[in-house]
Amino acid sequence: MSGTVRLTVGQAVVRFLGAQHTLRDGVEHRLIEGFFGIFGHGNVAGLGQALLQSDVDEPGRMPYWLARNEQGAVHAAAAFAKHRNRLSTLAVTTSIGPGATNMVTGAALATVNRIPVLLFPADVFASRNPDPVLQQLERPDARDVTVNDAFRPVSAFFDRVWRPEQLPAALLGAMEVLTDPARTGAVTIALPQDVQAEAHDWPTKLFEKRVWRVARQRPDLDAVAEAAAVIASAERPFIVAGGGVHYSEAEDALAAFADRHGIPVGQTQAGKGALPNGHPFDVGGVGATGTTAANALAATADVVIGIGTRYSDFTTASRSLFANPDVRFVNINVGSPDAAKLSGVAVTGDAREGIAALSDALAAYSTTGDYRTEVERARADWSSARSRIISRDWLTEGGTGRTSQVELLGILNQEVGDQDVVINAAGSAPGDLHKLFEPRSPKQYHVEYGFSTMGYEIAGALGVKMAEPGIQVVAIVGDGSYLMLAQEIVTAVAEGIKLVVVLIDNAGFASIGNLSESVGSQRFGTQYRFGEAAGSAAGGALPVDLALNLQSLGADVLRASTSSEFRDALRRALDAESTTAVYIQTDPLAPGSGDGAWWEVPVAEVSTLESTQEARSAYEADRRAQRPYL
Repeated sequence: MSGTVRLTVGQAVVRFLGAQHTLRDGVEHRLIEGFFGIFGHGNVAGLGQALLQSDVDEPGRMPYWLARNEQGAVHAAAAFAKHRNRLSTLAVTTSIGPGATNMVTGAALATVNRIPVLLFPADVFASRNPDPVLQQLERPDARDVTVNDAFRPVSAFFDRVWRPEQLPAALLGAMEVLTDPARTGAVTIALPQDVQAEAHDWPTKLFEKRVWRVARQRPDLDAVAEAAAVIASAERPFIVAGGGVHYSEAEDALAAFADRHGIPVGQTQAGKGALPNGHPFDVGGVGATGTTAANALAATADVVIGIGTRYSDFTTASRSLFANPDVRFVNINVGSPDAAKLSGVAVTGDAREGIAALSDALAAYSTTGDYRTEVERARADWSSARSRIISRDWLTEGGTGRTSQVELLGILNQEVGDQDVVINAAGSAPGDLHKLFEPRSPKQYHVEYGFSTMGYEIAGALGVKMAEPGIQVVAIVGDGSYLMLAQEIVTAVAEGIKLVVVLIDNAGFASIGNLSESVGSQRFGTQYRFGEAAGSAAGGALPVDLALNLQSLGADVLRASTSSEFRDALRRALDAESTTAVYIQTDPLAPGSGDGAWWEVPVAEVSTLESTQEARSAYEADRRAQRPYL
């Protein structure tokens, strides 16, 4: 029956979102499962009042959680959505001004990684009666521009609701983008603070249950036939599996495809776990931080099959990895721009559907016994090398009294449960994890490396734990990243959400220190030490105790100094009932996971420093391997 209901804009938003669902493969999901937020003068009377009223009138229909940092709230929402294969997500509301702009980094992370999050930053008064309102940016040349316009370049969808009548179109447009696998990302609806509290007569139909079908786009058969012909001519095919394999839930299809046709599979950071550990054609991470097995096979491949990957510079080793002069590309991707990359044969469609169609078209195609033997040998050689790397006792070898990060990550790999999740994003750990970690289930490996955002780890762990409360979630965070954004530990403690935090303290930015050294900059500005202004203390270690900081935020803290102590502390943390952190100091100069492929970082073309001159010569030599792949 048609009719209207009188609600504020804020109340209409909350009621509408509670009625949105997704549907894929016959399974229905809530699209927006709750709100993170921090209230201020821009949203407390609008969305804040609406969320309170919803909680009173319909408890549990639209849960609200108080975040401690707006950026952290978006990271948690993105991690939640990623773990749910982009079929469900969370909304985030903030006040006007700095509360809103704090979300911009999180929005960029979500859009770069193609992860759906829904953002509601408050905005200026639409009436302009009290202009300039507190925290308003004044632009005399453009009165309709506010700080929220900063969201435009980092959002997959942006709208600003100046009048209540505009809200239905904005909401429906937002839901359409959120549920589109090819276009999804951060969806931003800026809500002027007076409009949020304004009442309007809404059609009741707006609040009826709405189901958004997340379609599995089937590829064009002509494109499949062309791709199959290219693959059928290959003697040394190689698969690059990206995050799209996970979002499509195509892991089983990929495993069957690789096994049937005898094609090795290298995995990007987002695609790690696309094949189960131990699969005969799993050759591990590929690219700048890839394994020796994957990179050697990729370098000689005559056909590269990219499935659900956007071919970042780390994956292609800055376009130097695929070195066969006759290499061709076949790309299965739900997004047509990604499918067309590297001048490949573009098979635009869902990963699972694309794999199935391609496998049928290939019929009896299979690689030779010699190539399969080569893959098996490469896997065995890498397995032996990996064992040597993670078992190396740097505590006694290095003479520094501190262990190495890679040894700790090896222990972590052994101790976490098969369905547990490890989370990381920035520093030297992503490279070591990509190369060394062997996931035993599709979701166990969760590294945000599209934006590689320092501070993602703890907030992301919170989001994953909320997405699947029954698993253990371990945030691996370095001291640099921890100091960027640790506040959501407080949120986890307040909500009774148990996390495990592994804080690895190497007194600085180890990854950038290594990079600085490689470009001839001698680790300048990468260590946490007293500066020159500190006088006699210049260059000395800082008296900072991050373990005490963890404890002050509400976590139980276990300190470890050796690998055996770390193993024991990790086991205790996993067994604990509340948020528990394991703190250990490592040697920043300890060897990492070993060399991968080249990654382009420019080196100063002229310099008086000998170290920079030598680095420039090496850079120019490495750059000769780059190819345009036209």
